[in-house]
Amino acid sequence: MLPPTSPDERETAKVLRAYLRDGVLTTMPRRGRAGASARSDIAPFHVMRVIDAVVARRAAGLPVIDLSAGQPSTQAPSTVRKAAHEALDRDKIGYTNSLGIPPLRAAIAAHYERTYGVAVDPAAVAVTTGSSGGFLYAFLAAFEAGDTVVMARPGYPAYRNMLAALGVRVMELPCGAPTRFQPTLAQLEALPEPPAGLVVASPANPTGTMIAPDELAALAAWCERHGTRLVSDEIYHGITFGERADTAWRSSRSPLVVNSFSKYFCMTGWRIGWLLVPEELRDAVDRLAGNFAICPPALSQLAAVAAFDGYEELDANVARYAANRELMLQALPAIGLDRLAPADGAFYIYADVSRWTDDSLAWGRRVLDECGVAVAPGVDFDPVDGGSFIRMCFAGDGADIARALELFGAWLARQREV
Repeated sequence: MLPPTSPDERETAKVLRAYLRDGVLTTMPRRGRAGASARSDIAPFHVMRVIDAVVARRAAGLPVIDLSAGQPSTQAPSTVRKAAHEALDRDKIGYTNSLGIPPLRAAIAAHYERTYGVAVDPAAVAVTTGSSGGFLYAFLAAFEAGDTVVMARPGYPAYRNMLAALGVRVMELPCGAPTRFQPTLAQLEALPEPPAGLVVASPANPTGTMIAPDELAALAAWCERHGTRLVSDEIYHGITFGERADTAWRSSRSPLVVNSFSKYFCMTGWRIGWLLVPEELRDAVDRLAGNFAICPPALSQLAAVAAFDGYEELDANVARYAANRELMLQALPAIGLDRLAPADGAFYIYADVSRWTDDSLAWGRRVLDECGVAVAPGVDFDPVDGGSFIRMCFAGDGADIARALELFGAWLARQREV
């Protein structure tokens, strides 16, 4: 090898000699990897493959009714769409503050006062690229590689998969019908030692079950006593069918609260969400946001400020979900699906299909291929028992849901005859 001649080459050689002297490079690979990293070896989100199959079926001109995708079937509120058009005309749509534009952070804080009677400082609000961006910042800010974080099983798979990719050990608590599919204080007390974190969701995906306000406060208090960081997923707040959901920040300011404009506000593709961040983690979240995303989508931020002017329109959507929910709760037992999780909120029915299958992924493919109805496989949400469950979304058109249940029921009847 020729000796270094330029100043840059000489400086590089000096740095390399220092690394070699300190033994740093002895642990580095001598050649590049040919494949993907070990941290990327996580389970796929199977429902995204189902959505791919739905799109392909439609492109082929085949009929399909999609009960798999967890999103509203309506547009964003008219106030949001109007604000987006105006922003495109007047604004350059450039970079914003890493944690979001001040008017949006203030509007989110005001939402907590209006909805829960809870005062929130706008400085505690971090606007994110959907709730997914919020979970990434929350998990990176709160947990080290090797930490243990507890979550319910069944539960939203991205918690498990994202934490695993970050090197965090995930402990799933089996939460079935006896605990209404939610973790309990007794389960936490039975752990060999307090975990670094606990992730809860109320209302939950896929079950729609909720944690009562006093139980949520008790979980938050337990976490605070034991040095466990509570991460409260509140993205389905606003979509409940009885008691209203409460925020974890009513009783404690230690939790990281994750929310989003996707579900209640009908803005899934706008990719805009937020965190409520405890004071001791705000600088960390700010630094992560600036490096990972620079800023959340600017147009979505400018439009989302107007989302809080559309409560009446949004509550009308929830009334439609309630009617669809009632339709499904009445029709499903009649076609043989009578073991259902309590759908207290969100817009899902989680159904036990164990009398037909223990492979919900393959069975769901048959349902789609043979009767044109798409459902989400339970293995996404529960890698142990999920082969015996499916999730169905009731956020769509009521007539479509009724037709899907008719087709599904006829198909199930044919399976019983075989």
